[in-house]
Amino acid sequence: MLRLVPRSLLGRMLFLTLLVVLVAQALSSVIWLSQLRASQMEGLLTSSRSLAQSMAASVSYIRSLPLGYRPMVLDQLRSMGGTRFFVSLNDKPLEMRVMPETPRKRAVMDEVEAVLRERLGKQVDLSLHFVSPDDLRIFNSGLKLDELPRSWAHYALTLEPVNPPVLVTQIQIGPSEWLYLASLLPEPYASLEDQGQPTQQLWFILLTSSFLLLFIGLLVHWQSRPLKRLATAAREMSLGAEVEPLPEAGGSEVVEVSRAFNSMRERISRYLSERSQLFSAISHDLRTPITRLRLRVELLDDEALQAKFSRDLDELELLVKGALQCVKDTDIHENIEQVDLNHLLYGLIEPYLATGQVTLEGKAIASYPGKPLALRRCIGNLVDNALKYGERAHLHVEDNTEAFVLHVDDEGPGVPEQRLEQVFEPHFRLAGQQQGYGLGLGIARNLAHSHGGELSLRNLREGGLRVTLWLPRVAG
Repeated sequence: MLRLVPRSLLGRMLFLTLLVVLVAQALSSVIWLSQLRASQMEGLLTSSRSLAQSMAASVSYIRSLPLGYRPMVLDQLRSMGGTRFFVSLNDKPLEMRVMPETPRKRAVMDEVEAVLRERLGKQVDLSLHFVSPDDLRIFNSGLKLDELPRSWAHYALTLEPVNPPVLVTQIQIGPSEWLYLASLLPEPYASLEDQGQPTQQLWFILLTSSFLLLFIGLLVHWQSRPLKRLATAAREMSLGAEVEPLPEAGGSEVVEVSRAFNSMRERISRYLSERSQLFSAISHDLRTPITRLRLRVELLDDEALQAKFSRDLDELELLVKGALQCVKDTDIHENIEQVDLNHLLYGLIEPYLATGQVTLEGKAIASYPGKPLALRRCIGNLVDNALKYGERAHLHVEDNTEAFVLHVDDEGPGVPEQRLEQVFEPHFRLAGQQQGYGLGLGIARNLAHSHGGELSLRNLREGGLRVTLWLPRVAG
């Protein structure tokens, strides 16, 4: 379910808006539809009672006629047309295929039967069924509706083009004498079928949802543009590019964020400038006295003392060079360019391909926006470190639209689990006899961080160490 939720602010706002609109419209539609159906049912029962009252009156009238007059009166009524029912006399109930019951049909039949028994007597023998016009039979002979003159029955029993079900009521009014009444319920209750959600209501939900989504989409897009500019500026600043101050526009919260970012940008730029000046001064100020001390040591007559001083000065110079190199390697002032990572990787490993010390699998799918020299130094440190401690380096590239991932595996002894993070610290070396400042992995991680990426270590099950460089292709 969480995978269906969009990641962008615009997508999430539209998703939540659509969800809320659909829930609200569904609840209101359920309430409205239940009220509508209750109102329709009340009107249907009222119409059924009225119809039953007319039936009872017709039955009472026919009963009051002498037996010989009944067929003649019915013939006159059929010839005149315009009656609410089609009425006939039969010597037995007619058999017809009835329609399946629905809640509305059952309610109509119950209501009509209750009124008829109340008006005609509880013991009256009657039957009520709904019949399709195609299956309707009129007389004992089994005549269909279409076989009768239109003036006889079509006026009362057809409602083209709907052709709704016909309520057939057969009541025994004497021995071998059944009064047959066929009738339709008036509009809008003629069809007697439960209506689903009305088409107008569905169109209303669709149109209101579309307008709301369009309005929310435009609003969020308008408000999120400053945030996108902020994300772009933050990424460029993390890569060391010169970033212009952000325009303080949008909502009050966005204005506050932009103002805070501009203030942070100024402080960071000032700090970086001061740091560069500071280390330039340190480099100049430290190298001069060290050189002067070396000249004075050479004037000493005591060779043993001279050797001790020289050793101390070598150690001091090593520490100074290491500190300055750490700053120099991680503070690379370059412009951001589209870097061909495949070309960069091949240039680094080409000297080792002939000897088989380095292998490469996979390739980058596209160029990467970054600092060419910094990326070369970062990946070069990883390869050099693998060759130094593991003799061989196996590179595996995994690249997609979200991130470029480089795994560098070696065949060395690995790193103890408790020291996997410690090896990134400056001047830390597992092998004390190895030459160098112990800065390679730390510098590589700092360069990865400057591109918004990460560097991680883990020991391989089959032996050796895996260093993984992760560089994002989208601003995070």
